[in-house]
Amino acid sequence: MTSYLVIREGSKWTDVFRLVEGESVTIGRAPTNAIVVKDERCSRNHAEIFQVQHQWTLRDLDSRNGTQVDGEPVSSDYSLEPGDIIRIGNSHLAFVDNLSHAFPDPSSVLRSSRPVDDDDDQVLIDEDDESVFEPVEPTQITHRRGQSRFLKATDDDEEEETSAPKVGRAATKLCRLAFELAKTTNVVSLANSALGALFESTQIDAGGLLLRGRDARGGRTLDTLEVIASRSESAHRYHRVSQFLASTVMRDGQGVLARNVMDDSQLGARDSSGDILATSVICAPIRQDGTVLGILHLYSTDAARPLDPDDLEFSLAVADTVSMTLQNLDRRQELAENLNLMRDENVQLREQLGVQSEIVGSSEAMDRVTQQIARAAPTSATVLIRGESGVGKELVARAVHFSSPRKKGPFVCLNCAALSETLLESELFGHEKGAFTGATHRKIGKFEQANKGTLMLDEIGEMSPTIQAKFLRVLEGHPFERVGGSEAIKADVRVIAATNRDLEKEVAEGRFRRDLYFRLHVLEIVVPSLRKRPEDVPELAKYFLHRYNAETGRKIRDFTPRALEELQQYRWPGNVREMKNVIERAVVLARGEYIDHDDLILSTLKTAGDTETGGSVSGDSFVPCSLAEMEQQHIQATLESTGWNKSRSASILGIERSTLDRKIQRYGLKPPHAVKR
Repeated sequence: MTSYLVIREGSKWTDVFRLVEGESVTIGRAPTNAIVVKDERCSRNHAEIFQVQHQWTLRDLDSRNGTQVDGEPVSSDYSLEPGDIIRIGNSHLAFVDNLSHAFPDPSSVLRSSRPVDDDDDQVLIDEDDESVFEPVEPTQITHRRGQSRFLKATDDDEEEETSAPKVGRAATKLCRLAFELAKTTNVVSLANSALGALFESTQIDAGGLLLRGRDARGGRTLDTLEVIASRSESAHRYHRVSQFLASTVMRDGQGVLARNVMDDSQLGARDSSGDILATSVICAPIRQDGTVLGILHLYSTDAARPLDPDDLEFSLAVADTVSMTLQNLDRRQELAENLNLMRDENVQLREQLGVQSEIVGSSEAMDRVTQQIARAAPTSATVLIRGESGVGKELVARAVHFSSPRKKGPFVCLNCAALSETLLESELFGHEKGAFTGATHRKIGKFEQANKGTLMLDEIGEMSPTIQAKFLRVLEGHPFERVGGSEAIKADVRVIAATNRDLEKEVAEGRFRRDLYFRLHVLEIVVPSLRKRPEDVPELAKYFLHRYNAETGRKIRDFTPRALEELQQYRWPGNVREMKNVIERAVVLARGEYIDHDDLILSTLKTAGDTETGGSVSGDSFVPCSLAEMEQQHIQATLESTGWNKSRSASILGIERSTLDRKIQRYGLKPPHAVKR
């Protein structure tokens, strides 16, 4: 005899389950059970019903809150009789062997697998027609919804009261999902979180989240659908949604619930080998501002656990929540990109405001530099600025930019020696999100930032050969691509390169590309070192004195004559940058109204490209002298080192003994009294 379990949740009958002879039935909250009870008081595997000698028996599976029959707790195997009411949490299951006995009133309301109308979620069961429980009906789409009622208020208080328990549980899970999605930082984790909530709260055992592909500008406008994440708890792996169903949902923007679809290939019920993939399917659109961004494709492969209208409602609510989270992720990425761009612009503005555009110095050497700047500025030609470290190459580049027609455009500066090859490429050309480890967002490169302006590349001689090749192509006017990207980008940029290296020597030794050297060497400006223009030292010293007086609030009047003399005699290996730091330190540490030589802290480093044979060194100061004086000192030192052995000294000096005697007589050199001849 056929038996049934009539299931009621709260105050509403929800389904009828037919018991098949020889098969056991498990009841619980886990989706793997034959009868899933969505009640927090129900254990994941709560109870089991099975046959013993043609008698249906109930067994509690050590559940947390226990199982009751007619109000009495079940402690051991219980033989069911028609009319018994099994209670699990807030759900009731009536055990009957004849549906007419369970529902003598034909107006009794039950949910079934029959088609229902959009405006009425309920249908009367014909007690004489048991075929409604057989999975033999033709495939029909039973529900299409514009918006989930879980996310909108209803004016029907009676309906709200009737459905309150299930709606309340769904709302709780949606609230938890919303909080979880708010913490996600990428689309993949968002998709996995959404699928996890759907597997926990609906009857599905397979599903996936699909989104439109992105175009070159990053918008989701392509017609192709990409599977962001998928999951399957059935014997088969997740099978992608059929083209027919995906096109229908993407076009109409409405959710679809289809049941008994085993024989419908358009809904993807079977694969190419004929294996059954799904018995019921849900396809929920992910909508944003009237546009469908993607779909949630969910299905069940178990005919005993078909998807119901409440599963569709919950799936639509999850899809709308995913849509809002996607919008927030896009806005967060856009804000991050704009923030990085604003930070770079702020740094540029601070640099422009903090560095005086006036070049200090009235020497003949600096006049030549000023004239070269005036001739180079009006053109768009590439400029190569040479000079030792600290001479002010960036200041010259700024003067070229702000004197040119591009002065209203950005001035972007990048030191090529401060970055590795990979980071330098990313800084120059930018990168896409995920291009490499740590690339959490899209970055705009210096070339794009300097569009319609000027890009200065300091220490160009430190650039690796790989970057040199790509840099040369961009200099020739070709478009470039961001690291990890495929979009061709073209920027209108004037390049100013600076270096303290001997590029000709680098080219000869193969460390610098010959073609790049000729491309950069269009206009050249050589900035002289500070020791080659000593007449500018007093002017620069007083300029920095006034500047740091204003910044520190000190009232240092001037330099003492001895301090100025020491500044002029010093060789300045660090050039203007070193002088700036020396004067700043002196202003801060000076004890009187004047800066004296005791307040100046000068280094003993050698100057770049110079040797100590350029003059006489006394202590830490350079003493200029003539070649005759230098020759006299050198011969004197050589004779003393050999104990006045003239033959040996002449051999060291590389001259004849008679020539040495004439020079000793000319310079009046005499051996010290301590030396014995």
